[in-house]
Amino acid sequence: MCSESVIISVLFPFYVLQRCYEHKQYRNGLKFCKQILSNQKFAEHGETLAMKGLTLNCLGRKEEAYDLVRRGLRNDLKSHVCWHVYGLLQRSDKKYDEAIKCYRNALKWDKDNLQILRDLSLLQIQMRDLEGYRETRYQLLQLRPAQRASWIGYAIAYHLLEDYEMAAKIVEEFRKTQQTSPDKVDYEYSELLLYQNQLLREAGLNKEALDHLTNYEKQICDKLAVEETRGELLLKLDRAGEATEVYHRLLERNPENWSYYQGLEKALKPKSVEEKQKIYEDAWVKYPKGLVPRRLPLNFLTGEKFRECLDRYLRMNFSKGCPPVFTTLKSLCHQKDKVAIIEELVVGYEKSLRTCKMFNQNDDGKTEPPTTLLWVQYFLAQHFNHIGKQTLALEYINTAIESTPTLIELFLIKAKIYKHAGNIREAARWMDEAQALDTADRFINSKCAKYLLKAGLIKEAEEMCSKFTREGTSAVENLNEMQCMWFQTECALAYKSLNKYGEALKKCHEIERHFVEITDDQFDFHTYCMRKMTLRSYVDLLNLEDVLRMHPFYFKAARTAIEIYLSLHDNPLSDDNKESQADNANLTDKELKKLRNKQRRAQKKAQLEEEKKNAEKEKQLKNQKKKKEEDEEEIGGPKEELIPEKLAKVENPLEEAVKFLTPLKNLVKNKIDTHLLAFEIYLRKGEMWDLKLIILFDLCLFSVSDSKDMPEAVQTVLKLEITKLFGESDPKTFNKNFLSKHHLTFLLYAAAKMMVFLDPSSEGMAAELATSLNESLTGRTIQVLQALRDGSLGSQQEKILESYRVACHGIYYPYALAFMPPNVHILHTNKKDILLCRISSFTAKEISKLSFILI
Repeated sequence: MCSESVIISVLFPFYVLQRCYEHKQYRNGLKFCKQILSNQKFAEHGETLAMKGLTLNCLGRKEEAYDLVRRGLRNDLKSHVCWHVYGLLQRSDKKYDEAIKCYRNALKWDKDNLQILRDLSLLQIQMRDLEGYRETRYQLLQLRPAQRASWIGYAIAYHLLEDYEMAAKIVEEFRKTQQTSPDKVDYEYSELLLYQNQLLREAGLNKEALDHLTNYEKQICDKLAVEETRGELLLKLDRAGEATEVYHRLLERNPENWSYYQGLEKALKPKSVEEKQKIYEDAWVKYPKGLVPRRLPLNFLTGEKFRECLDRYLRMNFSKGCPPVFTTLKSLCHQKDKVAIIEELVVGYEKSLRTCKMFNQNDDGKTEPPTTLLWVQYFLAQHFNHIGKQTLALEYINTAIESTPTLIELFLIKAKIYKHAGNIREAARWMDEAQALDTADRFINSKCAKYLLKAGLIKEAEEMCSKFTREGTSAVENLNEMQCMWFQTECALAYKSLNKYGEALKKCHEIERHFVEITDDQFDFHTYCMRKMTLRSYVDLLNLEDVLRMHPFYFKAARTAIEIYLSLHDNPLSDDNKESQADNANLTDKELKKLRNKQRRAQKKAQLEEEKKNAEKEKQLKNQKKKKEEDEEEIGGPKEELIPEKLAKVENPLEEAVKFLTPLKNLVKNKIDTHLLAFEIYLRKGEMWDLKLIILFDLCLFSVSDSKDMPEAVQTVLKLEITKLFGESDPKTFNKNFLSKHHLTFLLYAAAKMMVFLDPSSEGMAAELATSLNESLTGRTIQVLQALRDGSLGSQQEKILESYRVACHGIYYPYALAFMPPNVHILHTNKKDILLCRISSFTAKEISKLSFILI
């Protein structure tokens, strides 16, 4: 009797302990652990030790947690609880493979444990172990056939394995068990029907999908999705007449949807341009205010018909005052004949509007308001900026600003023109002007911060962003919490340009952490989506997560990090103290005294800033402490801090670079930059066999193939493949052929660079070739100037460098900072030192406006 009471006194606290863990009452849970373990007979109770470890892990005490869980497991290897807890611990550390092994061990001792099976299925879908996921979901279906999640999970397993017909059959079997009135509106049942229809379509059963849609139309809540799906299915089934009716109904709902017009075209199958245009002319009559039916014909019309249609479209937009009109026409800019017509028409409008306030002097006396001329000039500024005529673009935008100096859009375009002209500092100044016109606009604020970062003005950008971030925390920390990746990406590039590699790497790693967090956030949706029946969105989410690191933000961050690691490998950071001592040894006593005074002032300033930061941190810590007191049961410990100095002095930069490269190799294979980055890494690692097809992207591998360090078999294969791919195995002959083929494009710069690489004695001829100012050359870039500076075109190119800079500044790049002479002046705005630009680039009006800030 006594022993039974002891067991009861232990079993009850253990049950309560489990409940405490489930309700996140970790402190209370630890009290019950202590109560059980204080009993001598149960001091080494494995399951209690494991639960105590799990509870401590949730409180951030990871090392103690692992010790206790392992101790509990040693004491009771046949306990499914101990193995389950060990799996949960591994899962919390993202060791998903190890966690799956633990769950499988737990199932050996309790094969029908629902909770362990659910947890295992979550990890399997997270790791995309689809075969294992299907098996686990089948077990759950057998154990709980009455539960909706059991059927849905099993169907999704087949869906992800691309067995669409089987998935559709499983959903149909489950649907039959649902007793729903045909007149009742049930959102969850509606989503189930739409998901079933998606499965039928993906299985290629278009007729069955259409019949299904017709049968259950009344019970589907999303009527727009029904109509759009019906239109697609009718087109696939070649039932053009019915599809035409559907798309006409859809256009009545939304005449500005491009895809509806495309669907209507496929249904009507016009045989000529005239018939195709007739579709849109009918739409003009039916929807007189519609812009899309007037815009889409511009894609296929040519010549005079294009001019007539464009004329109507532009007049309508300019009279209405539509700022994005240039954006809607930008896709036509790759067609030279259409660009010429656009330019001719709009330049004609501008002249006529200035003289007689009409689009054309032959118009029937209808005059336009002054705003029409403003939007025409706004369009022309964007147009000439896009085709590379920045001087003309500035003339038009300056005229527009003089007439309406309070319109923010004008300043935005002026900033963009300077950015494209190569003067990012001037661009940042004009973006700041735009921001000053409306300090409550978050978009303008963000744009201004981005331009400031591009100009290398990081502190000013942080101050700009602080206007819209949370009070009590620094703008940088708040933006990191919000996963504001555009800011962090631009920060990384700004720090990199300033050679602050540690700070740049910190931003890159922060972006990497965001993607890891997004991937981990799937856990919340695996159960939520099946419970809420948002099945179509759930499958879309899984597909998105599979290619998440294709996102431009990740690519840009990864490329920046790889380039920095390559630079750190080539030129490791040296000891600052040794460098400063070596520099100081060359100074006179007077210069040394001056330097020390400067250092003392800088140290005092830094100390004051540090005190200010510490005060802010102390305030933040108090707020955090208060928050923790309100909610003590906070899960997880702090993340490892990213320290810039540590990141910049990494032991093996190439290994770190490979970590960023791997996702790009798997997901962004279609970008040549991925392969070039891989080439740079593996070339330094000496792992030529890892290059694979990267040889396609760098001519220097012709000479690498003759390397004595390379195995003979590899040399033979490379030579064979190079001959097969390029038709030539001699690098000099190949380069000569390449040059003759591209002598009228700026690719001749690449040939010139390769000439120096293959034969250093040819640097004079190479430099002359690369610095050619022939106006027929297309694709000119700033790379030649950089190559002259870094020695890629030879080491003795100072004279050519200066003459090339002067010529380019006068002919091609009058506004670009890179080509400007060294006579620059510092300007100050109300934001501290914000810009560095030539006084000569300002107009008299601008100088008078800024006279109060000139030094």
